[in-house]
Amino acid sequence: MEFELWHIWLIIAFICLIMEIFIPSFILFNFGIGALVGSLAAGLNLSLEWQIVLFSAGTMMSFFLIRPAIRKFAYSRSHNVPTNVDAMVGKKAKVIESIDNLENQGRVLLDGDDWQARSDNNEKILNGTAVEVVRIESIILIVKPS
Repeated sequence: MEFELWHIWLIIAFICLIMEIFIPSFILFNFGIGALVGSLAAGLNLSLEWQIVLFSAGTMMSFFLIRPAIRKFAYSRSHNVPTNVDAMVGKKAKVIESIDNLENQGRVLLDGDDWQARSDNNEKILNGTAVEVVRIESIILIVKPS
């Protein structure tokens, strides 16, 4: 089998598009689109100079038109999702050791993990009480009865 120039452009495009899966920077995708345009130019028997010009133009058009739209779509849903420590605020927990701020003691069970806890308004909270996490200070949960 003999490769023509448009085959090579097409192989480059597929390599760029496949590599984008493993390197999610959304840069190689643009080169893949440019290579597809270059392959189209080679398939139309345009000179190598025109193929390179159209490859460059396709890459730039993809970079400035498609990339912002895709990035906006891809990251639009992830901005307001609380993660890590922020996800614990508002969750319900169970007191497993009575909370007393004056005695500097108290522990809660939150999602199966044992956490040091303090009361939000310095009140004593008895063992077995359901509480809600108000905020987190360092590694101490500040809770209130729910």
